[in-house]
Amino acid sequence: METRRAESFSDGVFAVAITVLVFNLLPIARHGIKFDELVRDAWPQYAGYVVSFLTIGIMWLNHHTLMAQLAKVDRITLVINTFLLMGVVAVPFPTALVADNLAHGTKVESARLAAVVYGLLLIAISIAYSGLWMYVAANQDTLGARKIRTPLEATIRFSAGLLGYVAGTLVAAFGSPYVAMVIFAAIAVYYLFDHLPDPTGEDGGPPAAGVPGSTSDYDGGPPAG
Repeated sequence: METRRAESFSDGVFAVAITVLVFNLLPIARHGIKFDELVRDAWPQYAGYVVSFLTIGIMWLNHHTLMAQLAKVDRITLVINTFLLMGVVAVPFPTALVADNLAHGTKVESARLAAVVYGLLLIAISIAYSGLWMYVAANQDTLGARKIRTPLEATIRFSAGLLGYVAGTLVAAFGSPYVAMVIFAAIAVYYLFDHLPDPTGEDGGPPAAGVPGSTSDYDGGPPAG
């Protein structure tokens, strides 16, 4: 199967997940609301929205870059991608939990549980992401991907987020759920600046030497996709 259909379906799922996030902010918009309620009492909704929006947005960015490495996808790739998307589209649920249970006056146990559920979902998504990348790296010839000279390095980088999510979930379970959410946000920022090399140059042609996505990162061959 060509990658375009898989990418189109994936883009749709990412779009739905990131759009649903705003629904958690709608209850704030009520008649007669006061400034302190809008700012002080609703900050968990804002924080959950920002962290989850960044997380999903950067997941889409890296997913797009990963799929651009391929010329085609097989059934196993689609299965792994389906599990990944199943996690992505569920992100609004723990986001709502966090928004409702990190507010002032909520029991610490409830806040911890909400942050743990959030972390467990991110762990599941990260496992699917790592699995997708490792499968692509191991089957570059079959999938028509450009050969990356250092797939192990990229695999380690992709898996670093998994370790961070595990650490954040443990902090949420046995420490502070607020610190855990900061960790999750920091991981999103990390992936914002550390993504896979673009398989093509800026002009759409073969990458120039000495820049991300250059021939120094690949074994050669025409750009995929």
